Amino acid sequence: MKNQAITKEIEIEDLVKQIPDAVVYLMEKGIRCLRCGEPIWGTLENAAKEKGFNDKEIIKFVKELNNIKKK
Repeated sequence: MKNQAITKEIEIEDLVKQIPDAVVYLMEKGIRCLRCGEPIWGTLENAAKEKGFNDKEIIKFVKELNNIKKK
């Protein structure tokens, strides 16, 4: 799982396991991905769309999250 590329289809739970810093990144974007310490169910794309982000913005999130993962 650690080598899995981040895509818009990644489950929030898997994203947080791979990149713990994703929690802070997404919160800065207004996307809450944890509730009571447990990951929110669903995909990155679903969570972003629920907050009104468009496809172009979601692609940017995916690129930025993959860059965070490389660090």
